[in-house]
Amino acid sequence: MFVFALSTCGWCKRTKEFLRENDVPFEYVDVDKCTMDEKREVGRILKERDVPLGFPVTIVDDEVVISGFKPDEFRGALGL
Repeated sequence: MFVFALSTCGWCKRTKEFLRENDVPFEYVDVDKCTMDEKREVGRILKERDVPLGFPVTIVDDEVVISGFKPDEFRGALGL
């Protein structure tokens, strides 16, 4: 599981908190702390997946993309 987030975003913080509370291993990147080249790469990845640029974006098993803080969708995708 991978989360694209912003360090100052409350919904991003809640997403990471939800995953930790449910013992879900995940990696993340705070896009606002990335270099310009890294930000371009994030933009490319999200555009490839046809995801509107907004945060957080959570990718489950490289297949399911969840845009925003949506606990019910997290539970469904993760089988919680």
